[in-house]
Amino acid sequence: MQVTTPEMEPTPFRRDLLRLEPAGLYCPAGDFFVDPWRPVDTAILTHGHSDHARFGSKRYFAEASSESILRSRLGKEIDLAPKEYGERWKLGNAWVSLHPAGHLLGSAQIRIEVAGRVAVVSGDYKRQPDPTCVPFEVVPCDLFVTESTFGLPVFRWPSPESVFDSIHRWWRENQAAGRTSLLMAYALGKSQRLLAGLDASIGPICLHGAVHGPTQLYRNQGVSLPETFTVSEAAKDFDWSRCLVLAVPSAQGTPWLRRFGEVSTAMASGWMAIRGTRRRRAVDRGFVMSDHVDWPSLLQTVKETSATTVWVTHGFSNVVARYLREHGLSPGNTLDASPLETQFQGDAEDSEEISSSPEDETGS
Repeated sequence: MQVTTPEMEPTPFRRDLLRLEPAGLYCPAGDFFVDPWRPVDTAILTHGHSDHARFGSKRYFAEASSESILRSRLGKEIDLAPKEYGERWKLGNAWVSLHPAGHLLGSAQIRIEVAGRVAVVSGDYKRQPDPTCVPFEVVPCDLFVTESTFGLPVFRWPSPESVFDSIHRWWRENQAAGRTSLLMAYALGKSQRLLAGLDASIGPICLHGAVHGPTQLYRNQGVSLPETFTVSEAAKDFDWSRCLVLAVPSAQGTPWLRRFGEVSTAMASGWMAIRGTRRRRAVDRGFVMSDHVDWPSLLQTVKETSATTVWVTHGFSNVVARYLREHGLSPGNTLDASPLETQFQGDAEDSEEISSSPEDETGS
């Protein structure tokens, strides 16, 4: 992978708005980092996933509803200043505010303004509706730093309604066949989004221990979720075939599953849009649902920000940057777009070896 450095991509923004340093994205005018991957004096965090929220910094800023998530991950005693969406505050010579990213509870885009110029760091984001978090908000800017976890034309998300219809059919089919339904997803964000959309009238819903903890944090923030229970709370003669078990991917193939009898396995992930992923993940069903932006929504977002400079991070950053440079977003509208290498991973744990060329995937 090509390493992107400030010297390789000089732009007028790098002097005091943003630049990439060994610890991460740095704002010299405000003397702070956004989602640093090394300990720093001041860190502004976009959300609570471990590749964006790392331990060891002296002071943190983040959106208020993410506080409990961050303290559970980084330690209760961290120096954390919670901020509301849209609240402006000053660090050095930079004005900063947080805006909804729609990725998970408390996820935020970081808006940085210095001497009338504006940069926005998206963090991870999605444009689809999600009842468990505040919807994404377009923030106009000069420089937009966007993720590209699913930055290929093959990634186009179906409606959440159609996905949940498919999950409910699968659950009912398993009940009729006497099988337990095991649905796997990330513990923080995706699991709660799934839980909010499940029809609890079909049957009881059981949570893996790794899902239960984050779910309680969501409930504590007032997010409405259906009733659930954990394995330890089930009676010895409990009929698991009526149940949907929501678990993390690492539970697959472990002794923990033996108690459920015959099991039908499924996974909810954006990677399920790729043919063969279900077979490689050794699951019976794959449901296409992601908490990241898909290809058309990524391009739509870049256009709506009116940014003239775009930095593209983790995922298919080279592909997206090249596409934006060569095609723009409208006739005659060329963009200064560059890949930016970071240590953010997106959904890298579940990624597949697939083509990185939009042209290869257009006809899929």
